[in-house]
Amino acid sequence: MTFQKLKPDLNEIKGIDMVSYLSSLGHEPTRVRGDNFWYLSPLRLEKEASFKINRRLNRWYDYGMGQGGNIIDFAMRYNQFTIGEFLDSINHASTLKQKRQRAEAPAWNTRSGLRIVENRSLRHDALLNYLQERRISISIADRYLRELHFEIDNKTYFGLGFPNRSGGYEIRNSFMKISSSPKDISTYIRDHPKVAAFEGFMDFLTFRTLHRDLDENRMDFVILNSASFFDRAKPVLEQHQNISLYFDQDQTGRNLTQMTLASDQRYTDESNLYKEHKDLNEWACSIGRSKKVAFGSLKIKS
Repeated sequence: MTFQKLKPDLNEIKGIDMVSYLSSLGHEPTRVRGDNFWYLSPLRLEKEASFKINRRLNRWYDYGMGQGGNIIDFAMRYNQFTIGEFLDSINHASTLKQKRQRAEAPAWNTRSGLRIVENRSLRHDALLNYLQERRISISIADRYLRELHFEIDNKTYFGLGFPNRSGGYEIRNSFMKISSSPKDISTYIRDHPKVAAFEGFMDFLTFRTLHRDLDENRMDFVILNSASFFDRAKPVLEQHQNISLYFDQDQTGRNLTQMTLASDQRYTDESNLYKEHKDLNEWACSIGRSKKVAFGSLKIKS
């Protein structure tokens, strides 16, 4: 059931799957426990997920706000719609996200009213220090990241912005992990037969830091930006002859790796290097840069 095709019948609208609806707005769960899907709240800024959708009941609850309800309650609060505007937006087959973007143009628009007000090259000391703490080369980071200054609820923040293929950003700093809409995968494709796939951009930047002399023409790269986006990445990945996976070592990452290895012989699991750590970046922060590391068929002294 897609909300774009529904006519404004309240009972039908209330039956729209909220997990799919939030995905259409660019919000993906940080974890799933049975029927409960947990998110960083789309309604406010937070660092720990406290927004829950019970998919069986198809209702949401934001523990930080102490409020919840059905999809109509959420859409009215998220978009600052009246109920009439909400029903009209569905009747005319325009998504709620599109209406929200029109209201905030021309600046880039994002989750919970995030508005990017400045997009520039990296220069803020706090962000450069954060990259150094994560063992990311500044010169490598400068190739792929932007320094974003943005507003949420009339408050100004700044962070590292990693662009995706649809024009959205993954945004990070020492205290914040959020995404701007639209959320999507990131790709660096030059039609090489070998591709490396990562769950997050910090692992990708770690790989590039350890292989800073690697000619980009020798390998393509795909960053999921969420394990749930693997299906989006799969057509891009499977255009290649060799696909190296550098996924996380948590349960989600391991399950995704095992499922992928079983589906096609072109996939290889490269996570053995950091098997005692959550991900590649955590391993690099723990081990440092003084060791010889091996990534698939590449052996490069970092």
